[in-house]
Amino acid sequence: MSIPQLITLLAMLLHVAGILAAMHAVMNTRTPQGAFAWALGLALLPYVTLIPYLYLGRSRFHGYVTLHRAHRQRLSQASLRSELSGVPDACMQYAALTQMLGNSFHAGQQLRLLINGDATFEAIFSAIAQAERCILIQFFIFHDDELGRRMQQALLERAAAGVQVFALFDGIGSHALPKHYVETLRQGGVAIFPFATQRYSNRFQLNFRNHRKVVVVDGWLGFVGGLNVGNEYLGLKPPLAPWRDTHLQIDGPAVLDLQRSFAVDWHWVTGELPPLLPPRPAQGDAYTLIAATGPADPQESCSLYFTTAINAACKRLWLTTPYFVPDQAVMSALRLAVMRGVDVRILIPARPDHRTVFLASTLHAYDAINAGIRIYRYQPGFIHQKVILVDDDTASIGSMNLDNRSFRLNFEISALNVDRRFAEDVERMLMDDFGRAVEVTRDEYRQSPYLRRLAMHVARLFDPIL
Repeated sequence: MSIPQLITLLAMLLHVAGILAAMHAVMNTRTPQGAFAWALGLALLPYVTLIPYLYLGRSRFHGYVTLHRAHRQRLSQASLRSELSGVPDACMQYAALTQMLGNSFHAGQQLRLLINGDATFEAIFSAIAQAERCILIQFFIFHDDELGRRMQQALLERAAAGVQVFALFDGIGSHALPKHYVETLRQGGVAIFPFATQRYSNRFQLNFRNHRKVVVVDGWLGFVGGLNVGNEYLGLKPPLAPWRDTHLQIDGPAVLDLQRSFAVDWHWVTGELPPLLPPRPAQGDAYTLIAATGPADPQESCSLYFTTAINAACKRLWLTTPYFVPDQAVMSALRLAVMRGVDVRILIPARPDHRTVFLASTLHAYDAINAGIRIYRYQPGFIHQKVILVDDDTASIGSMNLDNRSFRLNFEISALNVDRRFAEDVERMLMDDFGRAVEVTRDEYRQSPYLRRLAMHVARLFDPIL
């Protein structure tokens, strides 16, 4: 067979494979827009789209879904209703979230706002050093750098003291983590594993990442937020430095739900359950709902989490996100909030860490400005925090980005807190952040060169996988 014949045969095989993959995409992709985009690309340009589809196209997995839903079914609806009956009226506007999540608000939290990486890891390391029984620790990213090695040493010291230590990291998020880092922890008595939705590794699967950041010490002190374990989160790696991020410390009954979220992920990976220790009695004033969302949920729970929070706003909605790629539901909720007279402000980065997402975000920002939403770009460095402030009493802090990966492809976790004093702390933090930002106008898009504007529109075509 001649070389031209081989090339022709290969092209035919690629087109057949592309058509088969397009049929798979039509049957399995979560959204009509995503299905259409994949099907069109696979059918017409299989040379370009077939390999990306192997990594990004799969949208279903079964084992984790079964386990996850079975865990939720064990929650008693009667118990949920009885807890809801004791929630103040200010929380009732979020009652739909409790039904969707199979979870409830817990009264009596003591909350501490951790405004940056230094404050966050100082608090986490202090808590770990005082651990007596058990440490649960989960991050999307662990790096083998100064902060990562400090974390490694802290966990080894507690394991040597007889404390049970359970650690999870995401296999793709921590792809650069060397094996010797993990082996050193295991040899020192730390139980540590990578998370994946399939127990057998699939090198063609980049979706369904576990983006959660959870630390629980002795069952009563918990941490959740946007920071990972790496020097860049302390602002030590230009060009994105200084890094702006936020975490939350929780002391109270809601920490039990952080443990449960970790336990479901741990059981899937190992087939075993870590200890579930009782939290301390309620000593604070805040009501907290732990929202653990992900693609295993029957509903698109992360998108609905944002939508519910936006719809609850009567006077103010301030939101910070590193990636502003809203879906139609969230964008419609934001538009309606403006029409209700709500002060809607969104803080996004001025510097890109992912250029395609940054371009798409810029176009979405232009659309938002046209809808009356005020958009600001944070100037000193990269802003990575995921914070929502609703009116004068509600603040959310967690790992959820405002993009399709968080909405539909990643496992996320956030704490929704109803407490005026804590909301005031968040307001002061965000006032400082907005004070370091520049408000965006329509001119950012209009005065961009034509090719850059074209790149923005092309980037937005990839919204379903951004």
